[in-house]
Amino acid sequence: MSEGAAGNPTGAMMEAAFAHHGLAWRYVNMEVAAEALGDAVDGSRAMGFRGFNCSMPHKVAVIHHLDELAPSASVIGAVNCVVRDGQRLVGHNTDGEGFVRALRERLEVRGSRIVVLGAGGAARAIGVELSFAGAAEITVVNRDQVRGAALAELIAANTRAEWRPWVGDVFVPPGTDVLVNATSVGLYAPDDRPAVEIASLVNARLVADVVFNPVDTRLLRDAAAVGCETLDGLGMLVHQGAAAIERWVGVSPDRSVMREALASALTT
Repeated sequence: MSEGAAGNPTGAMMEAAFAHHGLAWRYVNMEVAAEALGDAVDGSRAMGFRGFNCSMPHKVAVIHHLDELAPSASVIGAVNCVVRDGQRLVGHNTDGEGFVRALRERLEVRGSRIVVLGAGGAARAIGVELSFAGAAEITVVNRDQVRGAALAELIAANTRAEWRPWVGDVFVPPGTDVLVNATSVGLYAPDDRPAVEIASLVNARLVADVVFNPVDTRLLRDAAAVGCETLDGLGMLVHQGAAAIERWVGVSPDRSVMREALASALTT
């Protein structure tokens, strides 16, 4: 259930996973108007859907039509994956989980010091999951004090967290393990990047970007140029999709197949 269903690369990725594992399932993209959301959820239940993904602008509104929320979705306050359990529909949020899974392929999250740029939906999901995963310290950098401080307070329930105002170019402090761009800056704009002091990127062990198109964002190019390890946005997309498939059909899909299909869809 998603906005802008036509040509959705996520669909290509999910279908590729089903085909690779010989699963008789389909991933169908559907555009649902806000006023029809409740009917669509009821229809998924009536038609026996095993579950569905939910994209903006429905991630919050869909909660009112579900029977239960998984712990992380409850804390984050948004749902992107719904799983049918008998006649009950349970809401999950696999966005942050997907990011943490991708990050764990590069470094140990537990004990890490992390700087998150932004305080929107992606930053909220990522920050909460990082705190659940044992990050030692999370700094939220955001221009809006209300949103930034609120997210830092939410994260602080599980680990040390603070809000820093985003004024001018962000200075990445020494000892940072991960810098995460959790904003949409750079999406479909290969020459744009969030306002960060380029020389300070060297203070981060790894720089990650949630932007998936282009895959090689300007932030990642600048980070690589000063010797940082980088993590692109495809990893988060692949792992959040894999987490959904695991919940729907009980199969752990081949991530390499999913990434290849996703990358191909984004370039065609």
